[in-house]
Amino acid sequence: MPYPLHTRIGRLALALLAASGFALPALPVLADGNGRMVPLTPKYKEECSACHVAYPPSLMPAASWNRIMNNLPNHFGTDASLDPATVKELSGWINAHAGTYKRVREEPPQDRITRTAWFIHKHDEVSAATWKRASIKSASNCIACHTTADKGDFNEDNVRIPR
Repeated sequence: MPYPLHTRIGRLALALLAASGFALPALPVLADGNGRMVPLTPKYKEECSACHVAYPPSLMPAASWNRIMNNLPNHFGTDASLDPATVKELSGWINAHAGTYKRVREEPPQDRITRTAWFIHKHDEVSAATWKRASIKSASNCIACHTTADKGDFNEDNVRIPR
């Protein structure tokens, strides 16, 4: 399915600005479910990118994110505890940008992005053996294949599956 019109227009506008020599800031952004680019807050980037790619909040509904944020001492087997003020700040931002559109309405099993119906559909051609490669390790290691995931760009044009 092609990108929505507003997304295509936005990308064209950015390309025209860049081509004209306009300097675009190197601010990491995340695409939300409607194709809008959402700048990362410095705190979100600092805390969440310390251990993994800062996943776009739009990939899961708010209820899933709330459970994750309320259980940081047991964050998928790791203690990711934060002080209460930081949890409140990040939770507010994540909830404001959580997924609300059709593909993420349902809460995934164990609140894992990799178990959402959308993720499974988008990665159905990736074999179980590919996920287990030492260079990839797991489906949650987006940056292993999505070379610009750290910038919030998961476009298939930038996918390079390592050997």
